[in-house]
Amino acid sequence: MRTIENFVSGAASTAERFGDVFDPNSGEVQARVRLSGATDLDAAVAAAQKAQPGWAATNPQRRARVMFEFKRLVEANMDELARLLSSEHGKVIA
Repeated sequence: MRTIENFVSGAASTAERFGDVFDPNSGEVQARVRLSGATDLDAAVAAAQKAQPGWAATNPQRRARVMFEFKRLVEANMDELARLLSSEHGKVIA
């Protein structure tokens, strides 16, 4: 069974608690997700606070290129993202 990990600053969480991810159509467990706690939350906040000044100092054209690259990646993987959302949330793919 696959495990859905949480990442902060490129490192996977070491939280020891997990929750089941159910397929709402069948009720079957299809994955498990690591349940982050206060330690992971604190690490994520610290990472965001550390990254923010650099992002704020980045010129708008560079920030726009980063965001458009993110958009391109989402669009390039739209079918896979739709399949994941459908299987995890029961959404219909039209």
